[in-house]
Amino acid sequence: MQIEIRELQETDIEILAEVEAEAFSMPWTKKDFQGLLEQSCCFYLVALADGRPVGCCGYTNSFGEADIDNVVVARQYRGCGIGQAMLRELIARGEAAGVEAFTLEVRVSNAAAIHIYEKEGFRSVGIRPGFYEKPREDAMIMWRRK
Repeated sequence: MQIEIRELQETDIEILAEVEAEAFSMPWTKKDFQGLLEQSCCFYLVALADGRPVGCCGYTNSFGEADIDNVVVARQYRGCGIGQAMLRELIARGEAAGVEAFTLEVRVSNAAAIHIYEKEGFRSVGIRPGFYEKPREDAMIMWRRK
């Protein structure tokens, strides 16, 4: 399997909306992804497996602090290191663009994602009670600072 990571393009949106719908109870829509391309403060990467979009991740930058809005990988490609590779590339590109800190929220039950974030230097700084819906669950707040 050949993996490539590149910036989000309009032609990726339809497939990524399908990946998102399969992965999350409250998925982003095609319109949500389209909006990312129109916002100068947003930066998104896409992972391609053999030329087909299988995941994405990105952030919204606000004065040198980036909120990682989304990390998603298609179910059949999870466990292959794609999420971690995208996250590493996202951080590297963000730092090159002047981002000094990254933050994100993750379901407290999502041990696999938390493990990946910790491997990339994120640390838990607190809990947002009831942050997620469908099902209702707390979010762990994580930060990665230089």
